[in-house]
Amino acid sequence: MTVIGSSLLINFFLCMLCSSPECKGEDKVMQPSGDVIAAEGDTATLDCSFETSSKSHTLFWYKQEVNDFPKYILKRGYTGDDNSPEFQKHRFDAELSETSVPLKIQKLHLSDSAVYYCAL
Repeated sequence: MTVIGSSLLINFFLCMLCSSPECKGEDKVMQPSGDVIAAEGDTATLDCSFETSSKSHTLFWYKQEVNDFPKYILKRGYTGDDNSPEFQKHRFDAELSETSVPLKIQKLHLSDSAVYYCAL
């Protein structure tokens, strides 16, 4: 977790999970490498695009703070939409399209500084 002045730094990286029988190595999740820097109170959007042959896919977002395990934020897709109670939809939201599911974090807090994972 790094803070630069009054800005907060959000890291995000690539993660792909698949436990369904439809997962044959054709599924791919892509996140741009690098940091997103934004000021407290601002909105940040973390990009995540994917490729899958499945028509019944579900995408997930996770947050991992330093020395902690990843925490479930939300899911979007075939099995429905859901947000963890800790990550309310009015601040953490994602809209699933055919090839992407960007995570939008509104009214940023310093505590939002973390590594964010997108998973299929």
